[in-house]
Amino acid sequence: MNEHELATMRHEYGLENLRVESFASDPFTQFSDWFTIAIENRVEEPNAMVLATTDSEGRARARTVLLKSVDARGFCFFTNQHSQKGRDLAANPHGSIVFPWYHLERQVVAWGEVEPTSDSESDEYFQLRPEEARIGAWASAQSEEVASREVLVEAFASYAERFSDGEIPRPDHWGGYRLIPTEVEFWQGGQHRLHDRLVYRRITSADRWRIVRLAP
Repeated sequence: MNEHELATMRHEYGLENLRVESFASDPFTQFSDWFTIAIENRVEEPNAMVLATTDSEGRARARTVLLKSVDARGFCFFTNQHSQKGRDLAANPHGSIVFPWYHLERQVVAWGEVEPTSDSESDEYFQLRPEEARIGAWASAQSEEVASREVLVEAFASYAERFSDGEIPRPDHWGGYRLIPTEVEFWQGGQHRLHDRLVYRRITSADRWRIVRLAP
């Protein structure tokens, strides 16, 4: 695709406009409302979110992960903590997430500090995963170079045999993270590129928020 083709690609936004007075008093309630709408409208994998992190030298990386829980504490996901994202968060425990709900002309963006979940939270979620996914957590040294897919398959088979007679424990290097937002933006596409951007900003350290409108 050449520059002209990219430059002339157009999408006319404008399904609806956002009004501050119709928004909830906190971003988590508002997110739950939008998430329910995404499910009802059959958005594919509505809990898929792009997670951006930076390493100790400020180099940014982004990848898609899955939201596994959200409450007044923040947005939670799980991963191998020895992975690149885990190393990034150990060096700089801050991140940003984006939920790209294109079908609804919406996105939700959050920024904030990221902290590990408790061992009990990680244990509880790990045991909810399918057996194959629990074995895979042991078999894959996430983000490390691997000689071939056959090596991964053999590692999986080896751990499947190891745990064939009992419970599959959570590896020490596998667990959850929670993004504790200081800002959460709700974005709605608008006509003539006059998109609506309503942002919740945390008031100091209290569980209180103010909503501001940003220019698109």
